[in-house]
Amino acid sequence: MPDPVRVLFVCMGNICRSPTAHGVFQARVEQAGLADSIEIDSCGTGAWHIGEPPDERAMAAARKRGYDLSTIRARQLKSADLDHFDYVLVMDRDNLARSRSLASSRRTQPELFLTYAGDSPVDEVPDPYYGGGDGFEFVLDLVESACDGLIDHIREHRL
Repeated sequence: MPDPVRVLFVCMGNICRSPTAHGVFQARVEQAGLADSIEIDSCGTGAWHIGEPPDERAMAAARKRGYDLSTIRARQLKSADLDHFDYVLVMDRDNLARSRSLASSRRTQPELFLTYAGDSPVDEVPDPYYGGGDGFEFVLDLVESACDGLIDHIREHRL
């Protein structure tokens, strides 16, 4: 069996956006019958939340749509990730710059996740941490769209 396609989602603290993308993508990959072909992880560029579960609001919003984020724990991006993962998908330009600072001589160059969202009204996933619950719902809308586009892309180009 060939090596799996490896996908890493990155945000700032790995407690809101990237674990949401991780959980949604995991569920969509399983629904597509691709769980044996795709490895999924998430991390943050910062170290503030290492070892912590996702934000309760992110988990509650995801749970309402049938996604389970409870097993995900925050970790920090490391330069070795850019050699291990085939896709390093970042939520916003600030964290893209932080990720790319580790990537100069690495195999995989980070890119904005919403590149895969097709006709998205925005190109960055906004950080819902300091806002209300509707921000987490908007993040889920964006992430679901990008996850579907990413699965289509991987099927077409990698599998």
